[in-house]
Amino acid sequence: MKVSLLLLLFLLCSCGGLGTTQDLTLSQRCLVDTDTFLSEINMDHPKEYAVRMYDAFGKMGSNVEGGNTDQPGLLKLCQSAQAPTFSGQYCQVFLRQGSIEYFVGICVPDSCKEEDVQMLALHDRFQFGRASLLAPFPSILVNDSTQEVLLTHCVPDTVAPNMLDVTFLFVCCLMVAIPLAASLFTAITTRQRNREVGPEEQSSSLKTGLGLYGTMTNNSSSGKEHNNTPLQSVSRCIEAFSLQKTTQDVLSISSSIAGGGYPSLHGIRVLSLLWIMCGHSAQYTIIASIDNYKNWKKAFEKSPLYVFSLSGPVFLAVDTFLLLGGLLSSRSLLSSIRKADDTLSLSVVTHFLFSRLKRIQPLHIFITSLTIGLMSVVHWGPYWFPFVNTIMDCKSYWWANLLLVSNLLPDHKICVPWTWYLSLDFQCYTTTPLLVFLYRLNKTVFGVVAGGLLLLTTVTSSVITALWHLPVFHTTIMTSEKYIFYYLRPYTRYGPFLIGIMTGIFLTTKKAPLLNQKWKAVVGWLCCLGGMAVLVGLAYILREAPSHPSVPHALYQGLHRPLWALAITWIILACEGGYGGVVNTFLSSRFWMPFSNISFACYLTHPIFIIIYIGSQETPIHYSDINFMYLFLGIVVITLMVAYVLCVLVEKPYVLLMSMKTREQAPT
Repeated sequence: MKVSLLLLLFLLCSCGGLGTTQDLTLSQRCLVDTDTFLSEINMDHPKEYAVRMYDAFGKMGSNVEGGNTDQPGLLKLCQSAQAPTFSGQYCQVFLRQGSIEYFVGICVPDSCKEEDVQMLALHDRFQFGRASLLAPFPSILVNDSTQEVLLTHCVPDTVAPNMLDVTFLFVCCLMVAIPLAASLFTAITTRQRNREVGPEEQSSSLKTGLGLYGTMTNNSSSGKEHNNTPLQSVSRCIEAFSLQKTTQDVLSISSSIAGGGYPSLHGIRVLSLLWIMCGHSAQYTIIASIDNYKNWKKAFEKSPLYVFSLSGPVFLAVDTFLLLGGLLSSRSLLSSIRKADDTLSLSVVTHFLFSRLKRIQPLHIFITSLTIGLMSVVHWGPYWFPFVNTIMDCKSYWWANLLLVSNLLPDHKICVPWTWYLSLDFQCYTTTPLLVFLYRLNKTVFGVVAGGLLLLTTVTSSVITALWHLPVFHTTIMTSEKYIFYYLRPYTRYGPFLIGIMTGIFLTTKKAPLLNQKWKAVVGWLCCLGGMAVLVGLAYILREAPSHPSVPHALYQGLHRPLWALAITWIILACEGGYGGVVNTFLSSRFWMPFSNISFACYLTHPIFIIIYIGSQETPIHYSDINFMYLFLGIVVITLMVAYVLCVLVEKPYVLLMSMKTREQAPT
């Protein structure tokens, strides 16, 4: 099943058909060079290049029954072989033998094209003595000895970036150069200013403010006259982009989410992010390159405890983020309405949506550009092909990321696949003004509409699950087109965001505490924790795809998202209402705040490191709990470091610029 999925991913991204064997013709030069190589390795003392090419061929390993069927060979060793008239070229031959699909890495002369290699493989020209270098698995391991060639692919030694790659890399360089230049300018002007003023004036300037060009500003009436001059606007923009300002903001542990309140959201956000990173670390690796897939599958499915070690139903963490998004969106909009004299106008809604775009799009565009550029210059190994769709799709569908509609495309056309969430989140975000308008207009109408939308998304999820016989969760089915069609769309994922909107409205407008008796809090916590445990456990019980419409699967898919969102909602309400106890102490710890500040950058960057790590491997990874734990922790550490850098260079400048403009426009 694993190889079938990888093969499907490759076929979706290949640039042309394979043709039939009758259509293939072997070039003369390829035939001569191949015969030269084969003759050389069959000599008593072959030359060094022939030894390298032979050694680079993939060979059968142990534990075939456990899933070790791929024979990748050694890509770099093959490419290092230099014959007098040709060089080594690494190719992959995808084969089917009985129910097993696998690939063998081979080393051929670089004069051979992919169709030549396929013809050579079909006619089994690769012989060492009397043994075939593409020998099938023995009958003791596989009942069917017939070997079928599915396709071949050759990995180029180098990939020359085209104009589109260069353009996107230039965008990345420009977005990094601006804050670096602003930081240098700020450092120079600050040093010059400190030379021109005395110690007492420096102390005074810290209180009143000093413009970057030496123009004094303060809170007096004379200072207000200069606040909106072009010179002052430019100086504030430079300040917002400087590392001196962005670093201070990122490392701050006194600021809270969205301008105040709800400190428990910091811990919830970071823990949910770690769960997602854990899930991606395991799933990407398992789909691509482990040599004991069947052993992993048995270990993973035997215990729900793997929810902590190997991701489990990681989609629940995505629903947590949707809940937080809905909560903060309604809270932000209500705050904007209050500042606008309690009026929900078109300008308020426009500013609300545009602020969201300025919040997410700079870093989103940077990561998209970086991914497109990196995928063309990284030296990939034998396991790069599951991620080739990331390269090919970005060439044609990068505009969907710009317009935030990538989740509406078929899965194999999504550029930078993990950014589908940003599109979904923004689409849900656009519904907040309407629901807040209905709440302010008539609470009964709001309740009917919100209840109807929640019922609609629940029924839609259940019906799609029943009609398509979808499983609740299984890593081997996550890439199927039907599952993705269900998983990415707003009509099946809107429930948690809607509950978040209602939670945000309640927290913002409540006039009395939610609970006034401890026994109610105890019951609430028991229901919350028990419900979360049941949802995780049922994901394992119902993991297999049903062969017919299944009521349990349909009910779970329809109800688990809103139920999980309600459980997280209870945690937030209990923590903010004084009934959180040790949970509130843990989630509201200031320890989480710096990590929460860079969580968005962490989400966008961590899959890049996973893909580069897997794609550069020349041998499959062996599954064990300790290996995967080290992989996960390594990804976390690298992600935190790089995400911090990207946060201060790319993300925070636009957030600070937006907040500065908001303060300027606020009534005095």
